[in-house]
Amino acid sequence: MSSLQTADRAAERPLLLLVDDDPLIIESLRFVLEDRYQVLTAATRGEVRSLLRRSSPPPSLALVDLGLPPAPHAPEEGFALVEDLLAFNRRMKILVLSGQNERANIRHALTLGAVDFVPKPCDIGLLKSRLEYQQMMLAAEQPEETQPSPARLLGDSPAMGTLRALIRQFAKTPFPVLIEGESGSGKELVAQAIHAESDRSEEKFLAINCAAFTPELLEAQLFGHARGAFTGAESAKPGFFEQAHGGTLFLDEIGEFPLSLQPKLLRVLENGEYYRIGETEPRRTEARILAATNRDLREEVRAGRFRPDLYHRLGVLTVRVPPLREREGDALSLFEMFRTLYAGRMPSFTLTKEGAERLRRYGFPGNVRELRNIVIRLSAKYASRSVGASEIEAELETECIPNAGDQNGGMEAEQALQRAGFILEETLAEWERRYIQAALRLSGGNISKAARLLGVNRTHLYSRLQRLGIHIGN
Repeated sequence: MSSLQTADRAAERPLLLLVDDDPLIIESLRFVLEDRYQVLTAATRGEVRSLLRRSSPPPSLALVDLGLPPAPHAPEEGFALVEDLLAFNRRMKILVLSGQNERANIRHALTLGAVDFVPKPCDIGLLKSRLEYQQMMLAAEQPEETQPSPARLLGDSPAMGTLRALIRQFAKTPFPVLIEGESGSGKELVAQAIHAESDRSEEKFLAINCAAFTPELLEAQLFGHARGAFTGAESAKPGFFEQAHGGTLFLDEIGEFPLSLQPKLLRVLENGEYYRIGETEPRRTEARILAATNRDLREEVRAGRFRPDLYHRLGVLTVRVPPLREREGDALSLFEMFRTLYAGRMPSFTLTKEGAERLRRYGFPGNVRELRNIVIRLSAKYASRSVGASEIEAELETECIPNAGDQNGGMEAEQALQRAGFILEETLAEWERRYIQAALRLSGGNISKAARLLGVNRTHLYSRLQRLGIHIGN
């Protein structure tokens, strides 16, 4: 085979990111997988970040270990890597390959956004089939990459009705919009819907993830650079502000925007002016700016990590995307939509009434992204079969807590009230303790993330931790 044919064959293979700190595992998996994939390897989160910044196009598949340096005997670094990868590319299919396959670790990895968990040691045939299935899922999702439509904001809940009304109201204005919401709730879809409803709908919609680049690379991506502006700048290149011009530029993860670049972004918002790196003449853009965050930017301002004047410029108009747990009835509609989407590639499963009821009572801490991944896993495991409550239960991370309208929950409350020694304050404190401890588990002990899951600010959470005697790490 000629070198040209070899290069053509390599170009046809999809990119697969393989992350493990064991060189023997890396080499063994590379050997058995390189006939079907272009395998990129890394041993740490730092190496992954460096590799992704150099990789063009980025990989759409990843196979990662949980136990990574500096703490290879704990899963926290692997959990953080899953979040890093989805921040870089939220459509990446991440499979976890790990010996740390305790039930809690499996469920938490899947809730964070991993689509599968393969325990070590693994059967190579099984691993290959799991990877091939995720390739099919990527192919099935390709139509979603086309120009967005607000019709894809599915759901008939009152919360979604309010959201659609705000989108229509804000779309016709020229002002920036700050889109707030939890990870996986659909903030980019909201940005796309605002663009599609606006007078700029025929212009470009460009999106950039602010968390995916170093400050230097982010500056070059946004503002562009002149020829010779830095080492490797062999020709001039326009940035996103120039390319979007009269369209819409979506800045995702704006809470990660480097403090050193915030004055430059503020200048663009104030008068549309910016400078390419290496130039002294200002340029102008007419792009409309939409930004999204899962952080509390007010808290970031108080902590000195975000400029207050930039926050007020970005937040002229604010949209809150409701988490899935607040969208009553929407989970089942979205579940059916995803089931139908993936049914085009293989025989689908059927959902029993008991399975649907279990889904209805689940809180979906990972929001719509978690729901989608649940459907993907069920499609892979139960093609042409029925899926009931037990099969659904196996895919969920947290225990179901009955809601106020649940009949069984009401019966449990009545039984508790009839027990001797019932004290309301103690019962409420116990439920509060359970929710806080669950949030701490889901967030890996990160107070800010736990506070966002609970819908409180960090200071308020600290005071509750002290009152309940909960210590981080216990």
